[in-house]
Amino acid sequence: MSLVRRATVEDAVEVLRLRQVMIDSMTPPGAGGPTGWHTESLPTLRRRLADTEREFAAFVVDRPERPGALAALVVGTVDYRIGRAGNPRGAVGHVFSVATDPDCRRRGYARACMEALVDWFREVGAGYVHLTASPDAEPLYASMGFRRRPDPLMQLDL
Repeated sequence: MSLVRRATVEDAVEVLRLRQVMIDSMTPPGAGGPTGWHTESLPTLRRRLADTEREFAAFVVDRPERPGALAALVVGTVDYRIGRAGNPRGAVGHVFSVATDPDCRRRGYARACMEALVDWFREVGAGYVHLTASPDAEPLYASMGFRRRPDPLMQLDL
């Protein structure tokens, strides 16, 4: 029996909590980010978790010792791009919000969630999957077949 399950609407608050764990892990110690955005984000997240179609999925592992709490989370989306060689259907998977509670790390939870998400990407027809890896997480992703590539990504904040 797998520890991993698809996240549901009832998990939304915990999903946001673990997303904050991920965000905090990427900021300098003591610089913790504000969490006021959780309240505004919650209704949208609940709608996305309720829609189990082909564009958004979150996979989680429950904390065995704390009912209603999550130990690990992985979230992904599928976007459409005009097809091309190697991906004629144009479906592209994106992984984000990979987080494990600090006291639950090194138990294989993130890997199990990632494997479930990659299987979901295959099921929905994604031609490839992108993610941004922290130095600490890169060995996990590399062991799953992800590889670094040059990225000309630019961003405009609106």
